[in-house]
Amino acid sequence: MAVNVYDTAHLLASQLKETEEYKEFHRLKTEAYEDGTNKALLDELKRLQFKMQAKAASGEKPDEEEMQKLMRITSLLQLNQDASAYLLAEFRFQKLIADIYKILGDVAGIDIDALTQS
Repeated sequence: MAVNVYDTAHLLASQLKETEEYKEFHRLKTEAYEDGTNKALLDELKRLQFKMQAKAASGEKPDEEEMQKLMRITSLLQLNQDASAYLLAEFRFQKLIADIYKILGDVAGIDIDALTQS
């Protein structure tokens, strides 16, 4: 019997939604985004993170002004209990995803740790 890896991936995705990490992440995200200021700051944080990751992936150095802005936004968000709790929950859920990706990378012979080192 052939294994359909896409079906397995969909099963994994549905199982991820049942984890405590996901449930907590989703609940806290909803709470954090209810506040308009939090939403604006979190959206800007995500935008800056993505932009900086894209630059790093292309070999560019991060812009100093953007780094400062990222640090200011992060500091502001840490002062807000809802936003701070959401960011911590997001980190825990991303760690779970990274662990799964590492397992998949090991099967494929991809050294995930080497990809993240500069």
